[in-house]
Amino acid sequence: MKNSATYKATDIINGFECRPGIYRLNGASAMLHAVNFTVHSSNATACSVVLFKRGETEPFVEIPIPDSYRIGDTWSIMIYGIDIYEVEYCYRLSGEYAPEKGLLFNNKTNILDPYAQAVTGQSVWGKRSGATDCYHGRICDDKFDWGNFHKLNINFSDLIIYELHVRGFTKSETSDVKNHGTFNGVIEKLPYLKKLGVNAIELMPIFEFDELYEEREYNGKKLLNYWGYNTTCFFAPNTSYASGIEYNHEGDELKTLIRTCNENGILVFLDVVFNHTSEGNEDGSIFSFKGLDNNVYYMLTPEGKYVNFSGCGNTMNCNHPIVQQFIIECLRYWVIEYRVDGFRFDLASILGRSEDGTPLENPPLLKMIAYDPILSGVKLIAEAWDAGGLYQVGSFPSWNRWAEWNGRFRDDLRCFLKGDNCKAWAAVQRITGSADLYPPERCHNASVNFLTCHDGFTMYDLYSYNEKHNLENGWNNTDGDNSMTSWNCGIEGETDNKLVLDLRKRMVKNAFSALLCSRGAVMFFAGDEFCNTQFGNNNAYCQDNEISWLDWRRLKQFKEIHDFVSDLIAFRRKHTVIRHSTQPCSLGFPDISIHNTWAWNDNFNDHDHVIGVMFAGKDSKGADDAVFIGINSYWEKCSVQMPDLPSGYNWNVDFYTDVPHKTGIDYNKMVDRQLNKFTLAPRSVIIASMVKVDIDSRYHHIP
Repeated sequence: MKNSATYKATDIINGFECRPGIYRLNGASAMLHAVNFTVHSSNATACSVVLFKRGETEPFVEIPIPDSYRIGDTWSIMIYGIDIYEVEYCYRLSGEYAPEKGLLFNNKTNILDPYAQAVTGQSVWGKRSGATDCYHGRICDDKFDWGNFHKLNINFSDLIIYELHVRGFTKSETSDVKNHGTFNGVIEKLPYLKKLGVNAIELMPIFEFDELYEEREYNGKKLLNYWGYNTTCFFAPNTSYASGIEYNHEGDELKTLIRTCNENGILVFLDVVFNHTSEGNEDGSIFSFKGLDNNVYYMLTPEGKYVNFSGCGNTMNCNHPIVQQFIIECLRYWVIEYRVDGFRFDLASILGRSEDGTPLENPPLLKMIAYDPILSGVKLIAEAWDAGGLYQVGSFPSWNRWAEWNGRFRDDLRCFLKGDNCKAWAAVQRITGSADLYPPERCHNASVNFLTCHDGFTMYDLYSYNEKHNLENGWNNTDGDNSMTSWNCGIEGETDNKLVLDLRKRMVKNAFSALLCSRGAVMFFAGDEFCNTQFGNNNAYCQDNEISWLDWRRLKQFKEIHDFVSDLIAFRRKHTVIRHSTQPCSLGFPDISIHNTWAWNDNFNDHDHVIGVMFAGKDSKGADDAVFIGINSYWEKCSVQMPDLPSGYNWNVDFYTDVPHKTGIDYNKMVDRQLNKFTLAPRSVIIASMVKVDIDSRYHHIP
């Protein structure tokens, strides 16, 4: 608590001693003998602090903030005698009610503090205590001990990012944890993640959100806003993700997760949603920004209607100076108080739109975030598009700070791997760092390469379904992606056909091979490493059930795939040349070279389905190193020629996706050593590394 002993009360208002507050402290701050409340509104004419007993919906007192306590558009009051452990609060603001002007003031409406560090009213998943105006703030008393915490420093190109949903990751009984669907549940799974080899987790939204937003039933199932892309409060963690009650120290369990991840060499990124809120459009509730300064925080038409670049009812007015300041303060808060390592910005192109919605060439908000001194050490990742048609992959304003989810990587590699024509050259561009999208000096730190994420098919479903199967979402299968970049390997959905099942597993290994042998950061969706399925649903945003929850029994069922992915991550970690440019190789090889069926031939036609990529340079110990990946996406066998190596070196084939992983088969016996050619089975991949020839043998096999 901050010391308020030197601040003496000057007034008594409705039985409480008060005085002007500390205007620099946003939200509610616990002092030694008082609580400081500060709130901003450009259009309000008056403001009150409303206090409730814990858990009650009717206030026990409303304290008007005297106009003399107002400076500019800011009211600040220090109220003495409040027991923060028994009190909840909100604001009521007076002003004009004129929806056509974008003004929605009503001094009877309870307004949640946008800076509240904890929110009550929806602490139990799927249950609300009354109406939406039951949202109250709780005053936090932060006593969390970070211990000997030191920020991890992992290069961007070294990242293996594992995207997960906190609830869905361990909610299933098959997860074998004590605290299902919680932050502690994730902590219990950290040994698994560490052994797998990931060094960053990206948490889908954990800010307080409204899972009951547009709640409905379909076929007897309750459908919720499960993913959480509908923020209720940007400074508060989702209390329903905690395994226990955290009165007045909400966030401790999340902080423990972040601290424990740090101790295990794993960064924590937050998926943040500044493009819209859960207040919705004209038909939505008024409980926060709408009642505080509707025409400041939201993009509105001249008639006062909500602009909808988010596809979710409203759009935050991100380049209004007040909103810019709010977002910067929010990001700083999570870095300072929660020690997060980075942010992924949902529909980030909205953050680059002007107040009238047009795209800005140098968006001030994005620039402020890029140059902010508190944020200088965190990773910034943009989803470089929005629902209004703005697509900026390769052109998102960066200032050498912003990276992007590389949607082109996802689309081009998916198409090439399933055998589409005209995709070979695009595939080598994506694998080698997307130099056609990013300047050479940024290829290693601009692109987050991914084939799957929460939005779309899982990796297993990508090769089990030609079409989306979203009927359970209740929209007659009209929702979800229609890009048709998946392939069912011959039979739609579940089957017991061994040939099809073997092909699906091979395709999953092919996809992971291309992903983990690509230059730039890598990301995949939780459960992909053991073929988790969503049964063909490619938009499971509303499915709080077995469709979205990870089925950990598949870890045993698809152990070969899991071990393949884990070993491939270890291989990538060992060979620096895959991840980024190193010191030049003394053997005369370029940093990156592109090949097709024949070595050094980089001429591709529209019907080529075989590519080869070689990375060369120095390893972490300064020794010469080279890695070759050859991909055959054709439905017949094809040969690929690896470049000749100098005397004393040979190619060692470390991975071959046509053969079950770790069966003891020596892939090197399949190499034609005279021509350095390898005959790839239909739809298969090899990965080879350069090794010195042993004295007693032609090649040295690395287990």
